[in-house]
Amino acid sequence: MTIALGHLRICDLSGQLAGAGASRILAAFGAQVIRIEDPVTLGLWDIVRQLPPLVDGDTSHEGGAGFLNHNVEKLGITLNLRTARGRELLTEIVRVSDAVTENFSADVMGRLGFGYEQLKAIRPDIVYVSNCGFGQVGPYRTFKSWGPITQAMSGLTFASGLPDREPAGWGYSYMDHTGAYLMAVALLAALFHRARTGEGQWVDMSCTEAGAALNGPTLLDFTVNGRPLRRDGMPNSNRSESPLMAPHGIYPTVEDDQWVALACRHDEDWAALRPLLGPSAPTDRFADLDGLDALVATWTSGLTREGVADLLRPLGIPVSPVARPSERCDSDPVTAAWGLWPTAHHTKHGDRRVDGLPLHLSATDWHIERAGPLLGEHNDLVYGEVLGLTAAEIGRLRDEGVI
Repeated sequence: MTIALGHLRICDLSGQLAGAGASRILAAFGAQVIRIEDPVTLGLWDIVRQLPPLVDGDTSHEGGAGFLNHNVEKLGITLNLRTARGRELLTEIVRVSDAVTENFSADVMGRLGFGYEQLKAIRPDIVYVSNCGFGQVGPYRTFKSWGPITQAMSGLTFASGLPDREPAGWGYSYMDHTGAYLMAVALLAALFHRARTGEGQWVDMSCTEAGAALNGPTLLDFTVNGRPLRRDGMPNSNRSESPLMAPHGIYPTVEDDQWVALACRHDEDWAALRPLLGPSAPTDRFADLDGLDALVATWTSGLTREGVADLLRPLGIPVSPVARPSERCDSDPVTAAWGLWPTAHHTKHGDRRVDGLPLHLSATDWHIERAGPLLGEHNDLVYGEVLGLTAAEIGRLRDEGVI
């Protein structure tokens, strides 16, 4: 198999989800990603190492399923940057790398002595990618963030909820993943530019700005029409205003905690659905959205998820059962055919399913066989084969607490 990014080496100091998720993509396409962690804290500045869900109940720094998943195909080394020798070794790794990636708060790399100017002095064509909550410039640059903080600051939390209730927000750190995708795109763009021109550069990434960019229609509605998002009856995140659709939402079924999603895009969809709802179905579907939702919910409550879908699909109405994770992962033939959950081998925990990538390249596809590394698992390989140190030298580094 031809490897798309096998010519690249990434010095990766990033972690959590936003940073690790970006370098994960490059690793899956064959880049050699050297994941650097701190031996003193057992790598636990990246709390995902021991964050639930835990693999087999392992509460050690090797138990976090998220770490195992987000660091597939990476080489894991330890390096104590509090020591002069540790900083020398990082310098050597940078010298033989194409890019340096991190998602610390602003100025952390500079305080370590590895800001962009110092990295350029080590390797003039280096590509350096910083990914933090608020970027490297502006009044919030030193603020620390987490996925839900970024979502709140970007305005996305404000848009999620039910009418006349407080903003609900999202329970999961989706902006970590969105930030990771954009970070990967930016890294590849900078590397492509370097391949054409020989010029490296610093990529400044802000997860908050990435979130704000997802608010397009809402921001336009306010700036153009003066309509704030939170007004009477708004928001109802089950409904669609861009474009206006009705009914449009998630509805209960006869089964306990089983739901179905459906949407009427236009009058043709409504003409097909309306006879199924009975004689009380209104002619004007937009006149009373609350009443319309109640009517649809009454109808769906007498059917199973699949029953609703079986009735509406032949009519051309967009509809789908609300799938649970186990259904999507274990019993969906489309997912299985796609190969979205490959099996990767973890040195401690054996074979485990991990996330694949939701795309395929016909000639240079991604490849995942190795789960996230144990702490320092590849010290001998990287320090020996990449930097050329002898076994005796590597042993001394261990004894001295450098690695």
